Amino acid sequence: MIITINGNSMKFDGPQPLSVIIRAMLPDTCDQVFACFVNGAVIELKSIVDKSAELIPITYRDEEGKRIYERSLRFVLLLAARELFPDYHVRIEHSIGQGVYLLLEGRRLYPGDVEALEGMMRDFIKRDLPFVRTRWSREAAIDYFLAQGDQDKANLLSYRPYNYFDIYTCGGMSEYFYGAMLPSTGMLKTFALRARAPGLVLLLPDRDKPDIVSTYMSLPKNMAVFAQSNYWCRVLNCGTASELNDLIAHNKLRDFIRVNEAFHSKTISEIAEDIVNRGARAIFIAGPSASGKTTFANRLCLHLRVSGMNPVIVSMDDFYRNRDELPLEADGMPDLEALSALDVPYLQSCINSLLAGRETEMPRFDFSKHRRSDKTVKMQIGANCPLIIEGIHGLNPALHKTIDSQLICRIYISQLTTINLDRHNRIRTTDARLLRRIVRDYQFRATPPLKTLEMWDSVRRGEERWIFPYQENADIVFNSALHYELPVLKTIPFNILSQVPQTSPYYIKCSRILKILNYMLPVKEDVFNEIPPLSILREFIGGNTLYQDDL
Repeated sequence: MIITINGNSMKFDGPQPLSVIIRAMLPDTCDQVFACFVNGAVIELKSIVDKSAELIPITYRDEEGKRIYERSLRFVLLLAARELFPDYHVRIEHSIGQGVYLLLEGRRLYPGDVEALEGMMRDFIKRDLPFVRTRWSREAAIDYFLAQGDQDKANLLSYRPYNYFDIYTCGGMSEYFYGAMLPSTGMLKTFALRARAPGLVLLLPDRDKPDIVSTYMSLPKNMAVFAQSNYWCRVLNCGTASELNDLIAHNKLRDFIRVNEAFHSKTISEIAEDIVNRGARAIFIAGPSASGKTTFANRLCLHLRVSGMNPVIVSMDDFYRNRDELPLEADGMPDLEALSALDVPYLQSCINSLLAGRETEMPRFDFSKHRRSDKTVKMQIGANCPLIIEGIHGLNPALHKTIDSQLICRIYISQLTTINLDRHNRIRTTDARLLRRIVRDYQFRATPPLKTLEMWDSVRRGEERWIFPYQENADIVFNSALHYELPVLKTIPFNILSQVPQTSPYYIKCSRILKILNYMLPVKEDVFNEIPPLSILREFIGGNTLYQDDL
């Protein structure tokens, strides 16, 4: 059989483990390869290759490589926790910077505990224990996890319409992970643990320099919002996919939707009250793609009006430079995410003019022509008319330099997902946002899912450069995630994504989204009627009345 990697081919006599092929064809970098893409599918290093194929190596620099590494590292942490704290369960909470936040249910972790855990993990890694994948029957898997006290995992598997599951075993412990793994613990050399009361942070390799541990990021404001969302998950008794499925199966989703939406309304009302108390008149709103910025800005306007204000929305998009004036990315394409894509001095001048009470000519951008329109809109505001300025650069200090800081309030909005698959497997915020964007782009922007997926990596690079570094500059953080949204969103793109062929370069992303959705029970169509017309989710599924003219 003939194997091709990076344009080079080599002949092998008969079937070979993928690890043997990688060592033969990439001897200098074989320790950096975690798996391979073959015809759109991910195959592990232990897999047998039995026919000619073109292999695409997966390293830590690839998104899938990061996930494989993290998944395997979490297994080792679970092994160490079982050894040191056998009476307590680990719960994976959420990402924090380039790390993952974890708790030990029912026990506070102290620095000495964290140090002992890291030492035990390094011992397991030094022993180079294999991750062994075996196929278990549905009944055997459910019985095992019930016996281990993993009720949520057992329940989730019970909702899956399959007769068997692939289970990984290492160090005498078996786990069900939702993707490929490394062949053994010995490859997991780069990591660190940091105490972060009441839990810890598992620091992963740096995304740009995989041979060093990523920098620890405290992010207290984001952590506070996650803690608040987790509190509400506990109050509502719905923190995992299986608990959400229970609500759907027992026709209790309607009430759950009502409570979720009431919480959003309460939070936005409190934010409006905070703004009034601050005396803020320039409210900057920023957040990553599909966070619901537009709907949030409009709902904030409503709550400010209830408080006696008459807010006006200003879109940063109207201050884009003409296409021929835009900065360029490395590939020569216009960089729409860069701060310099905006005419910042012009924006600052208009804001200051409005805040001073002067009549101001406000620009309009014609996106069909990729140029600023010749038409402008005259605007003048009074003392009770705060400006709501929405755009991805809203938290960048360079944008606020010439504006009176006492008049500014900065709001960061993001979909900080707190519903996980089970206590050991999280749903990434990035995946949840991508699903929102796929649904919105398909329904309202005539953009097929594959086009959205094609743009996603560029969008993510822009977020990493222009949004996430400034998130802690926010005075207020709003979590736009709705605990019920995944099964609702499932109903729209599922069939379309299912038709993406394995030959597509975006097949893996599609498969990952579909895998998450496959764990969610479908909702009845009439449940959609329970979602309020002002819901942030309506920005993505349709039916949002904020943008309809009064009759």
